[in-house]
Order: sequence, then structure tokens, then C-alpha cells
Amino acid sequence: MSENKYYSTNHKAPEVSFREALLSGLAPDGGLYLPELIPKIDREEILSFRSKEYHEIAAAVLDHFLSGEIDYNILGSLCGEAYNFNVPIDRVFERNYILRLDQGPTASFKDFAVRMMARLMNFFLSVKSRQLNILTATSGDTGSAVANAFHGLENIDVIVLFPRSEVSEIQRKQMTTLKGNIHTISIDGKFDDCQRLAKKAFLDPSLKDISLSSANSINIGRLLPQTVYYFYAWAKLTENGNEKAVFSVPSGNYGNLMGGILACKMGLPVNRFIISTNRNDEVPVYLRSGLYNIISPSYNCISSAMNVGHPSNLARIIALYGGEMNEKGTILREPELEKMRSDFFGISISDNETRKTIAECYKKYGILLEPHGAVAWRGLESYHGQKSQEASGDNIFISLETAHPAKFAEDIISILGFSPAVPSSLNGITEKNEEYTELDNDYGQLKEYFLKHLK
Repeated sequence: MSENKYYSTNHKAPEVSFREALLSGLAPDGGLYLPELIPKIDREEILSFRSKEYHEIAAAVLDHFLSGEIDYNILGSLCGEAYNFNVPIDRVFERNYILRLDQGPTASFKDFAVRMMARLMNFFLSVKSRQLNILTATSGDTGSAVANAFHGLENIDVIVLFPRSEVSEIQRKQMTTLKGNIHTISIDGKFDDCQRLAKKAFLDPSLKDISLSSANSINIGRLLPQTVYYFYAWAKLTENGNEKAVFSVPSGNYGNLMGGILACKMGLPVNRFIISTNRNDEVPVYLRSGLYNIISPSYNCISSAMNVGHPSNLARIIALYGGEMNEKGTILREPELEKMRSDFFGISISDNETRKTIAECYKKYGILLEPHGAVAWRGLESYHGQKSQEASGDNIFISLETAHPAKFAEDIISILGFSPAVPSSLNGITEKNEEYTELDNDYGQLKEYFLKHLK
């Protein structure tokens, strides 16, 4: 199979290989990379996933994208290293489930993306004997997952930007206690500010001698591994092979949703994606009204990873539906909005509803959710209320839990009156010593840091 090519959503940059897209992160015209051809997986192969382990499904799915660039045996070995933890699926009632993506080394769904991406990057860099600096912005879980996944790799240094007052103590310490090739910077601003600073650095010609790439979901290397858990969930839950899935996806920068959309376009039987957001509801409003308006500054909600007023991956979604959006959020060509409305159900969940859902889900089902998972579960409940006729169809309903409740212990204590059990991956994290740099929300300061500390 010849290698696939990747194009920019801004359509002003040359097409590149996956390796080039992975290592560059952002296209030189400021756009995001997408595969020119989305490979198809036939029904028989998808059904074969029912008997496979997660890492085996990952190798099979990713090989459809990467077969022209990496040997299958090497890919399989990398997947085995990346996915050496359990991926539970909890049945809540009838055909409604929670996909637990919180069992990795940083107790976050981001582990699924960045652990694989780190190994792919290190593989391609080692072949070419290259050095790379990874710059990533985080609203919480991305930074800790990236720092953990890349920690100790010889060919890569990591710089993480995080909003000073909008991450939990555990999330912060998962980034700031690793040291070595991990450099963390606290920005006096919001996640959108961190993301803006990172994008400005990628496009700064005066930094061309510093090899910068991204581990945010703007990097296509983050998205492709996220297609896998959608295939995994359907394969493990299907009874007759004819069901379609309804996924409720907690959505902030929309990389999680993009993974699902790609899986669907590859052939996974999906009926609908529920876009479950917090108060930052720019996308659900767009689906209803056809008008897209950035929320700036974004609202600070307890589901902090979703405090995003302009999700980068919306440009990719618009592109897959025939439209074009630039990095400033301006829609240059309208997408097939009616098709988007058919495929997506957008819902905004308030903090009060989020807290109420955590309390009710624990009381009714004995299942402990954190704020992001609670937004997704409440989104699924809302969908059932408005689309009750689909509940009786041949559907599987899957809500994504994206972080471990122990990462939001203060919220759980205030809502339920007890502290959640801490997974082994988080044991002792709060006692570790931190080391990080504090900067203003100022690109000049950030650039000075790069020139002083990076090679």
C-alpha cells in the first residue's frame, strides 16, 4: 500500500507524509493536517476485533493509515508498549455503558493518544537521528499525559504551557515533578491564551532554528490513535454485529470527537455523536443557529479541560463536512450543516447540572463520575429525553469517562462528602517537589524563554 498524504485545512501548504505531519504538528500555513484519503475497514475486520486485545486492535486500525511508512511488526510492538493497561467498560443499565478511559499512567484519556504519538515520534526521529522540541498547551490532562509519555526520551524535549489558576493540584504536579527533559511553564491567563501563544511560536520564522512540534490535538498524531477506542467499545459491546453506537463525548478542543468522526468515516457503525459541552457552548449554538461565535474569554467551569472558547479541531470537522474555517474561527466556506445536524446532537451542561449528575449517578447506580464524565453522562440522558424513539432501536449507548475521579477530589468531596480512592498511578503525587517557570500572558517573554533554554 502506498503511503497516504496529509493536507492542510487552510489549503495553502503542500501535502506531506504522515511522518512529516507528525513531526511538524501545525502546517506552515497555520492549518491542521487531515488525511487526503480516509481508509476504509470492512465489516469482517471490524467484527474480528471482538476477539482481540486493545493493543491488537490499535495495531490493526493504525496500520490502515501507516502501512506505507512503518512496518506492521514494529507498529505492533509500539502498540504493545503504549497500551499495557486495562480499558474497562461499565454497564450502567440496559444498553447504556460508560467507557472508562481513565486507567492509564496519568489516569486520563489523553494517555491513549500521547503514549502512541510519543513512540511514533521517537521511532521516526531515531531513524533520522534528529532532535525535536515538543510545545503543548494544556487545560489539565493533556500536559500531564504528554509529560509522562515523553519523559526520558533521548531525542525529545517537552515544553508544557498551562493556565495558572485553572488546573487541579494533581494535574499540575503530574507535569511539574518530572523534570529532566520536561519543562513546564505557568501562564497568567486561560487555556485559550496558552493555545494562542503556542500557535504563534509555531509560525514564528525567527524560531526556525528551534525544531518545534506539537503534542496538542492540533497534531494529527494525536487523533489517529483516538480512533481506536471507538472501535474497541463497539467490538466489545456488540451482540449481533448489526447494532449502531451512540457515543456521548465530553468536548473541549474536540480532538476526542475528531477521533470518533474518523472512526465512523472508516466504517464503524455509528448512529450519532452527542457533543457534550460545559458552558462553553459555541459548537452546540452553531449547530442550532448556523452562526459561529468564539467565546472569549472562555468560561471557567469545573470540567476544566473543556474550558475552550474556540476549539482548534472544529476546523477539521468543518473540512470533513465540505467547508473551510481558518484558524481565527472565520468560516470561509459553509459546510453541510444539515448533515452535521443529522450526525451530531449538541448539548451544553451547566456546573449545577454537572454536580447534580455526579450525585445522582452515584446514588442511583453506585458509579462515581468526575466532572467531564458527568457532562457526557448528562448529555446522554438529555439525548434519551429528546430522542426517546431511538432508545428502542438497535443502538448501543456509550458515554466516555475521560479522567479518574481522584483527579478532582475536591469536587467529589464537596458533592458526595468523601474522597475518591486514589489509583496507584497517582499515589504520592501530591508529596513530590515541583519545578516550573511562571510567565505573564506575553509572547515576548515566552520567546525569550525558548531562545535561552532550547536548542
